[in-house]
Formats: sequence, C-alpha cells, structure tokens
Amino acid sequence: MEIIEQIDEWRQRYADWQEERSRVSGNGDVGESYPFVKNKRAPFTPARRALPMLNLALISSAGVYIDGTDPFDLNAPGGDLNFREIPIEVQAADFRFAAKGYDSAAVRQDLNVQVPLERLLEFEVNGVIGQLNPVFWSFSGFITDAARLANEMFPKLIERVKRYDVQAALLIPASRLCHQSISLAARALEQAGLPTMTLAVDKDVVECVRPPRTAFYEGELGSIAGRPNWPQHQRRILDEALRLIEPMDQPGIYQLAVELETQVENERGER
Repeated sequence: MEIIEQIDEWRQRYADWQEERSRVSGNGDVGESYPFVKNKRAPFTPARRALPMLNLALISSAGVYIDGTDPFDLNAPGGDLNFREIPIEVQAADFRFAAKGYDSAAVRQDLNVQVPLERLLEFEVNGVIGQLNPVFWSFSGFITDAARLANEMFPKLIERVKRYDVQAALLIPASRLCHQSISLAARALEQAGLPTMTLAVDKDVVECVRPPRTAFYEGELGSIAGRPNWPQHQRRILDEALRLIEPMDQPGIYQLAVELETQVENERGER
C-alpha cells in the first residue's frame, strides 16, 4: 500500500497550487486551496505486545531542536526534510521550537503540550507503558511537498526508529499541515511493521490522509497533548489514546472521552 495513493495525481494538484500561490506567507496556514493528500485505505499493523511491555517511541512535528544546534529551515522550498534524534534526558529549558503554522506560546510555557516527556516517563514508572524509548524524533511538520516527505525523509526516519527496537510509536502534530505530515509518517511506520497512534485535533485532515490509528478530541493546535500546566488533562488524553493501540484491530478514528470530563472539571473550577 502506498503512503500517498495516486501520487502522480497529487503531484499535479500540488503543482497547480504552487502556480496559484508561490509561497505560504508568515506563520499562517496553507489556505483552503492547498491540496491535502486524499487516501482511501490505511496500512495497519496489529500490536503484538501489551502496552505495559512496549518500548514506545515519541515522534513530534513541532520543530523541536536543542538550543545551540542548527534550527529547522522554515523557508526551505516545500519544507525542511530533516529530522532530529534527541535524548529524552535533555531538559525542557534547552529546547527551542521552529514553529510554523501554530502558536508556540503553549509549548514554550509547558513542553508537555507537544512533547509530553514528563507524562510518558510517569507512565513508564507506573507501568502503563513498558518504557519510553531513550530518544525521540522531531521534525518541522510544516511541509507542503508531501511527496518528497514520503520519499526522502521517511525511509531515513524508519531506519533510525528500527535501530532502537521500538514496538510502537506515538505521533503528535502541532499545526493543521502537521496533521498531514504526521499522518503520512504513521502510514509509513505501519507499512514498515510498527503500530502507531496519532493524536489529532483536526478531524478533516486525518480523515483525508487516513493514518492507521487516530485518537481525536476537540483540542487546540499547538497544544495537542493537553492544555499547558494541566497535567491531569495531559495524562487523560495520553492514557486514553495509548490504551487504544492494542485493542484496535482495524484502521480508524476514535473520539476520546476527555472532552466531557474536562468540561465538568471546568465547571467545578478544577485544574
């Protein structure tokens, strides 16, 4: 199964879009005319281990990099096709963000809203997951050229992920366009035999691109893994999403119940 179905047709739509709009301005979105990838089917790899036995990898498209290293190039034609492999021991204060298409205010306030290392390490200690992989992967998901992303970045990313004997991956977008980039990454990983879970707050994009497993809720771009400085909210989203990896037996989008519970907490003034 292809990561992008009917890729030649998509390339033509993308060329037409480029001709119509020579560049994406500022830090905004790609606009309504952007040709989001449209897939009809999704690859699917069943989980062969229970969640408490998994080595879980984290993949972020928030453009995270370590202070003092080269940032992602937000002006690269079609998007920056590089990724970073970052040890989970790096402190939050040492991270910087190449943010495009989303407001980085929330993640600068609380890293866990996009890169939930603290929450996942808590899950490791509490036996929810077997372990958090010792490195996570980051790229800047504001990549308009989806074909180059699939053909050039993903084979390299899959090679690195496989070196760590990862058994499942959690993928977290940041912007609207990131939902496409992350969804395509999930398709590539599952095609390579690795179960994934994609967090999402933009249902329209994931329904078009069709990542294998998606946990959706009515959240906000730039804080996909929960609201800043609200660890209970973050734990609830991640716990419910991750526990879907094993029981899901076919591709699909699952609506998280976190919304209702959060509304009740708000009414009570709890946070």
